[in-house]
Amino acid sequence: MTETSLEGRTGIITGLANENSIAFGCARALHAAGADLILSYGHPKGEPHVRPLAEQLGDPPLILCDVREEKQMEALFQAASERWQRLDFVIHSMAFAPRDDLHGRVVDSSRDGFLLAMDISCHSFMRMARLAEPLMKDGGCLITMSYHGAEKVVDHYGIMGPVKAALEASVRYMAEELGPAGIRVHAISPGPIATRAASGIQEFDQLLRHAEERAPTRRLVTIDDVGATARFLVSDASRSMTGVTTYVDGGLNIRA
Repeated sequence: MTETSLEGRTGIITGLANENSIAFGCARALHAAGADLILSYGHPKGEPHVRPLAEQLGDPPLILCDVREEKQMEALFQAASERWQRLDFVIHSMAFAPRDDLHGRVVDSSRDGFLLAMDISCHSFMRMARLAEPLMKDGGCLITMSYHGAEKVVDHYGIMGPVKAALEASVRYMAEELGPAGIRVHAISPGPIATRAASGIQEFDQLLRHAEERAPTRRLVTIDDVGATARFLVSDASRSMTGVTTYVDGGLNIRA
């Protein structure tokens, strides 16, 4: 068995939306590596879109989990406890901001809109970590998804920039707090990918073209690229890594 094999590993992957979602790329990669999964999706209307995806992955449990509903989140982790009595990894792949707040200036964002974006995109990761910790008896790995707009100003990214900056800072603090228990915490920062969540960003097609033209690799990244990185971070090959943001963007982040 290689260091990147995930045979015998158990984990939750959240935020499944459709075949273009980063969560699906991660689920596909970890399933192929041998991991046993529970998948979650955020809205009842999403089930017809995600059920066929779960079937492609051996038909693991597929659970509705709107992270604004604490009981639904608790039920998700209770399902993991009942299925495995332990947990090796959690992948948090979700972000949301109300359209009016996302399309406006940061200084004009509403209090309610900003708090909602922070709750779904950032604080839910902390709450998942709290629920996962008792199940990670032999250590584990927590992964969330960020974006370069957390570090630099990206046109039209709006309030998600400050929200993702908070998320990356949370990764560092969580890594310090959970490290003694053998739990590693990571952020993956993909380049622009045409997901449903990203479709809400104004002039997103222009952002994709810009990324493809300027990235050193001269290509857009895919959900499978992100999935391969998630597989590595969950595996023993990355056992000495924690608290970092890993860019999967073809090198776009190095460009001035």
